[in-house]
Amino acid sequence: MNLIYCIMVVSSLILILIVSPESAFPIMLGGAKNAIQLAMTLAAIYAIWLSVLDIMEKIGLNRLLNRMFRPITRKLFRGESDKALEYISMNFSANLLGMGGAATPLGIKAMEHMQDGSDRATDHMILFMIINCTSIQLLPATIIGLRSAAGSASASDIILPSLLATAVTTAIGIVLAKLCAIPSRKRAAEHPALNAPLKGASLQ
Repeated sequence: MNLIYCIMVVSSLILILIVSPESAFPIMLGGAKNAIQLAMTLAAIYAIWLSVLDIMEKIGLNRLLNRMFRPITRKLFRGESDKALEYISMNFSANLLGMGGAATPLGIKAMEHMQDGSDRATDHMILFMIINCTSIQLLPATIIGLRSAAGSASASDIILPSLLATAVTTAIGIVLAKLCAIPSRKRAAEHPALNAPLKGASLQ
């Protein structure tokens, strides 16, 4: 994949130098400037929301969120440890607010607590990854910030379409993940001895 991108970049630079050499360096400098501006904008957005998450954890709001999401997380991730469910709940909260950057470290922590000791992803880890990829967003803060930085006249117009799209894709993703997990559950039921150590490892 890196080789493909390298070929694309080199080919593009050669074509620019051949077709319009006088505009090659201004284009590259303009692209670098836009990239830096975008990076600084995203850094500011993530800094704010990561600070909010840190405050939430210090005042105990993470425990409140855990209790709020507990009926859902316990049903979807049956048998996982309380610590894993806590990180999952906080990850869901961050994604609901559109804080993808803040949700990522929480998701990694949740994955670590859901490991079963093998080198393969469990059904719960796969389901969690699918929910993160689709992630219902009540407030897509990152997208709103990018639209605002790009000069959008009404940056918040994305809220309703984003909510509808992510709700539908999340529901479909959960259903498909549960259906695909049925064969592994059947194998576990037929061979309980193979599943016993995995179950114990996931509850550590």
